[in-house]
Amino acid sequence: MNQATDLYPAELADSYRMGFTVGEHSAGHMRRILRVFLTRWGLGHLADPATLALTELVANVVRHVPGRRCSVLMLREPDGLRVEVADTVPGGLVAKAADPLDESGRGLSLVEAVTDRWGVEERADGKTVWFACDA
Repeated sequence: MNQATDLYPAELADSYRMGFTVGEHSAGHMRRILRVFLTRWGLGHLADPATLALTELVANVVRHVPGRRCSVLMLREPDGLRVEVADTVPGGLVAKAADPLDESGRGLSLVEAVTDRWGVEERADGKTVWFACDA
């Protein structure tokens, strides 16, 4: 019989980075990973806004990135949390006001509403969309 008591050391590193091919259920797995790190970092009170924002960024990869490949960085910073989702599709993004009857198009506006800062960094090989939540 296998038994695991504590799979993580008492102090986790200040960052977590992983490459993913995402699908419809990937955001749920990433939310659980983020919650583990936030709890261990003493930032559990950021879990709701941070997991909601991460869900929206992952949903954008599922909808708009061919091959659905991305990398995710969760970074503990002195003043809180920064999360980055990088993909290989170039171009900037903007939060837009969706029509009340639109079925989509509110994701980045939601990220903007629940986080302290967010942005897009364009690279030669794609872009990184990030958000920060202050402790």
